[in-house]
Amino acid sequence: MELPNYFIADLPREHAVTPKLVIEACETLKRNRERFLSGRPTSSIVGVLSATAQSWLREENPFRRLALERGVAETGFSEATIARGLDAFFKELTSDNLNALIAQDLGHVERLDRFVAERTSDTAALARGPELLVHIAAGNIPNPTIFSIVLGFLTRSAQFVKCARGTSLLPRLFAHSIYELDPKLASCLEIAEWPGGTESLEHPLFAEADCVTATGSDETLAAIRQRLPARTRFLGYGHRVSFGYVTSEALGRFELGKTLERAANDVVAWNQLGCLSPHLFYVEHGGAVSAETFAEKLAEQLAVIESTTPRGNLPAEDAAVIALKRGFYEVRAAASNDAKLWQSEGSTAWTVVYESDPQFQLSCLNRFVYVKPAAELAEALRYAEVLRGKISTVGLAASGDRAQSLAMQLARWGVTRVCRIGEMQHPPLTWRHDGRPALGDLVTWTEWKS
Repeated sequence: MELPNYFIADLPREHAVTPKLVIEACETLKRNRERFLSGRPTSSIVGVLSATAQSWLREENPFRRLALERGVAETGFSEATIARGLDAFFKELTSDNLNALIAQDLGHVERLDRFVAERTSDTAALARGPELLVHIAAGNIPNPTIFSIVLGFLTRSAQFVKCARGTSLLPRLFAHSIYELDPKLASCLEIAEWPGGTESLEHPLFAEADCVTATGSDETLAAIRQRLPARTRFLGYGHRVSFGYVTSEALGRFELGKTLERAANDVVAWNQLGCLSPHLFYVEHGGAVSAETFAEKLAEQLAVIESTTPRGNLPAEDAAVIALKRGFYEVRAAASNDAKLWQSEGSTAWTVVYESDPQFQLSCLNRFVYVKPAAELAEALRYAEVLRGKISTVGLAASGDRAQSLAMQLARWGVTRVCRIGEMQHPPLTWRHDGRPALGDLVTWTEWKS
């Protein structure tokens, strides 16, 4: 199947994009928004988005097939990894969940349609999205970009999505699938790609934007912020890291197998490349198995998953980094019992490193994970102190009152999301990105007192 040529979201790739094309695209998007989107009921938009998501869950869907066929070469992920990641996302994109997101962030499901009376006063309030919303996408994994597009549709914004070079395939396919169902809605969306920091293209784009969202390194966000007009709102999502914590009770004979399977799934999801993926697992003392044994068994689990959900190919430089790290730990393991290494044979597909030193360690990712012991959560947090404020998600293997107590401890320390191990890279649609309301951040409020 070839992509049709009738869709606006086919702005040529960077070698053909010009400042004039960018300006014309923005003007067209704004006109289409006024004609087809600004007065559209929320229920209608939710219906299109949820129906599109359901179509992506069907194996015969042509856009899904294209994503799996072309995605391997375009993204480096294996077909199975792409399928698992997209399925997890689109299963969340239901009418019920979209309505729950709106109600959670805005207080009422019709808050974008009309003035809704406040419960505690005699005023009413209406939420409005920006006229032109620009997304600067990181592109390491596709789901956040697709979610940003969903949010923009809900706020009735014309949208221009600038993807990193070589990462626009899956967002474009999603855009085409919207067009297939509702061409008028899709005409309010444009997708293009060029190298980040291309001043000649981004200057006119930023001049047209009412709001810019960006995901990337803290340095990238700072550079974008400096180049925006004073009137343009900016929402930046910087670099974050995540880890898992396994309590002693999750290491028992009946719980261990499930804990290992879930931990391995967190490592495998999008090859650890998202900010929600674990760099390491802290394993609590006092369980039926030690942290070292947990690491060994986690390696066995990763080997099993590799046979059904392979990691995929890596650029030579990324594979070289893994090989260099492995060489370092091979030497350490040979000289001391304080470190051990398990690795895939004949490839860099997966790596597990056990270290007795509980100091927080950043992974080189691509299914390279650390396992370290900890006497208690407080000790793990002391060793993660250098990253305080940068921790996005902690995956927790615990149950009952203990789980609630640990979640409270993590929240007070500054973690913005706590979930069960096994769900780290698959947040619910209603999650608050970096502790902020994803939809609520985009809107401006108008209050009316009759």
